[in-house]
Amino acid sequence: MVTVSRLERYQATIYLIAIAAGLAIGQRWPILAPIADQALWPLLALLLTVTFLQIPLLHLREALVDRQLVILLFVGNFMLIPGIVWLFLHWLPPDAALRLGVGLVLLVPCTDWFIAFCHLGGGDTARALAVTPLLLIGQGALLPLYLWLMLDAATLDLVAGLNLWPALLIIFVPLVVALLGERWLEARPERQVWRQRSAGLTVPLLALVVGAIAVSQAQAAMAALAVVPVVTPVFVAFLLFAAVLARLLAGLGRLPARRGRVLLFSFSTRNSFVVLPLVLSLPPGWEATALVIVVQSLVELIGMVVMVWAGPRWVILPP
Repeated sequence: MVTVSRLERYQATIYLIAIAAGLAIGQRWPILAPIADQALWPLLALLLTVTFLQIPLLHLREALVDRQLVILLFVGNFMLIPGIVWLFLHWLPPDAALRLGVGLVLLVPCTDWFIAFCHLGGGDTARALAVTPLLLIGQGALLPLYLWLMLDAATLDLVAGLNLWPALLIIFVPLVVALLGERWLEARPERQVWRQRSAGLTVPLLALVVGAIAVSQAQAAMAALAVVPVVTPVFVAFLLFAAVLARLLAGLGRLPARRGRVLLFSFSTRNSFVVLPLVLSLPPGWEATALVIVVQSLVELIGMVVMVWAGPRWVILPP
């Protein structure tokens, strides 16, 4: 029987298979690319709805119970990590598509598989769930500011000139649906089973999303493969920095090991699939930005497999 825990344990392999299959299909049958592109938007909306439904959006007070953890998460995610991302952007070649992709994907913390990997890595899943709404609010408020500070004027003019309403609706409509769904679920205790059942859809839906991206972007990805060796070292370096930062802040705050692992998995996972609608709104010629998002996701998945095994042993030591 395929359970949610089993899907979560093997999710990295599932996503890698979906991406590889999508790239092969897109290369073999390029006529399918427009179909995959059209299917991507409803799939992404459904994925975000299911993802947001797992987040206790109506329980912000619970997130504030552990103020020390919240402060350390905000210091790491919204102060120190943007500083290292700014350095990475200046290390990259002066390619606007590359820098926009790296900035978008690294500046905001994850709100979906962060919780699953935190659970698999022995972190405090309850506290990770509780703080996730605050992380979502923080990134929505601060991402425009970070981009304004870090990107060049031409790129900012491009982003400002885009019709972002479809991309924003793909994010905010699922958020509103999830809020209404959470209110409905909490009206009666027996309805909570539907939240658990919906959690089982997250991995299959995300596999379909990354597979559809791979099909729709297969031709552009082959044309932009030169970006892979450029950005991959940046993403690997980011994971190493995130691990060191989590160790330092956990030690500074004298956090118990399980809460220290919340820092580890929050710092090292990024919100690639929330910024994805913005990337897919870019005009032709900016395909490298979407490829950067996919490469980061692959590097992160491999990194999470390593951190689930090594993080609790070496990065955040047990008590």
